[in-house]
Amino acid sequence: MTAAPEDASGASQPATVAVAAGAAAAAAARLPGAGRRIDAVVMGASAGGIDALGVLLPALPPDASAAVFVVVHLLRGRPSMLAEIFSPLCALPVCEAQDKEPVRTGRVYVAPADYHLLIDRGPQLALSVDEPVHFSRPSIDVLFESAADIYGAALMGIILSGANEDGTAGLAAVRRAGGLTVVQQPDSAAVPYMVRAALHSGAAQLVLTLPEIAALLGSLRTPAPA
Repeated sequence: MTAAPEDASGASQPATVAVAAGAAAAAAARLPGAGRRIDAVVMGASAGGIDALGVLLPALPPDASAAVFVVVHLLRGRPSMLAEIFSPLCALPVCEAQDKEPVRTGRVYVAPADYHLLIDRGPQLALSVDEPVHFSRPSIDVLFESAADIYGAALMGIILSGANEDGTAGLAAVRRAGGLTVVQQPDSAAVPYMVRAALHSGAAQLVLTLPEIAALLGSLRTPAPA
């Protein structure tokens, strides 16, 4: 993998990685600063994102070495059914986040409808009814920025299909903190606006198809005892 090219302004642009699904983890390992421990994964999606998550969440191994946090933009006034949808498909427990709940490795937490999801010291979960961000509550930016503060370089951020710019600032925060930043390849996204916005910001390190992201997530296994 080559370094990200620079545009006319000198800003680093993301490199598109075209690799077979089985080589996605190796591609990530070739990034500068990669090879570090990943303790947490944050994912953000909007329009078209449910189908994308239906590919990615089942790819997490039962011995996953990370906690996973998911924000999906939902219609207001309707309860989230995401935990019920994904639980039967996943090897990991999938649950709706609860305020002040301690974070546990090997668990998927989904943001409840009409609440921002944040990661607080502990680490533990926090829910907020602060104003919507990019017309969205829960907001991807809010989750990613709070997780970057807690997990730093041990965080992976993933932006998926969606129809607004929520997640762009959050992914940039993950990269500034030293984390690994991934966006879904725009051509594979049902609605590519969100991933294109993240790409144009220069925050993405890897641009992968869903099978490639799934392979990367599948590599997050707890090391076997020596």
